[in-house]
Amino acid sequence: MRDSVQLHEVESNTFSDDTASRRLRTAGQIDTTEGQHRSNSMELKVVQYKVADHIATITLNRPQRLNAWMGRMHTEYRHTIDQAEHDPAVRIIVVTGAGRGFCAGADFQALEGHIAKGRYDPGTEDNLATPGYGVRPEFDADFAYHFGLTKPVIAAINGAVAGIGLVLACYADLRFAAAGAKFTTAHGKLNLPAEYGLSWLLPRMIGLTRANELLLSSRIFLAEEAGELGLVNKVLPPDELMPYTYEYARNLAATISPGSLRETKRQIYSDLHRDAATSVRDSRELIDRLMREADFTEGVRAFTQKRPPRWSGS
Repeated sequence: MRDSVQLHEVESNTFSDDTASRRLRTAGQIDTTEGQHRSNSMELKVVQYKVADHIATITLNRPQRLNAWMGRMHTEYRHTIDQAEHDPAVRIIVVTGAGRGFCAGADFQALEGHIAKGRYDPGTEDNLATPGYGVRPEFDADFAYHFGLTKPVIAAINGAVAGIGLVLACYADLRFAAAGAKFTTAHGKLNLPAEYGLSWLLPRMIGLTRANELLLSSRIFLAEEAGELGLVNKVLPPDELMPYTYEYARNLAATISPGSLRETKRQIYSDLHRDAATSVRDSRELIDRLMREADFTEGVRAFTQKRPPRWSGS
């Protein structure tokens, strides 16, 4: 929501808002590597979207502002996530930032706007896309909807990540980071609470003691420490981040069936809200169901014939 005010500590930069953040034009285009995909709902201005090799890449695209978050970006991000979720050609989603930053928190002018209005205004329309909604009531909220998606989301953290940018990265399923990237929760230095469920999520990711320290101090830490804490899966030299991310995503798409990815992701986040016995019973039912699908037969045959699987995705 609101934390790039601290960004002069993270990266030297000045923020300003796009005054058109709440006025969405229709009948735009989304570029894809595999052709042009027409969008009937909006023209993308601050997010880029492409699809190749069964991977949808969503790029936050305000590089001159280290991709500071604002209402228009929130709207476009949810729209493109929804596109990827419903595209049968997409099996993996990669989220990254253009230029030097991943997402440096909320746009500074948006923060000033909150002061002027005396309240929080997300700067979005009421008809936001709702990807991942309807799976469990616990997932039907901003950013928590990532848990209801059927496809893995990988955050490729290419640079500074603060506040709502950190929230976005933490709701991804996997995180790869460029060495030296700066992280911060940031909210404490703005007299704000931990935002968008980060106080629920972070202790589950890295443990209560470590999460408390990051949440209470709002200090800056580097990708290398994030790796040591278990907050990111891998830290790579900056020029190796995207090649590694795409290699990992392509391997995931090629070797793991879409059905297994879908159900395993649902199990992971559902099991955070239920008991062990329910998890066991659910897994038994899933085994019976998935073994009747064509991709189970294909997986067995590919394994015994020592060849790459040809997933139907059905």
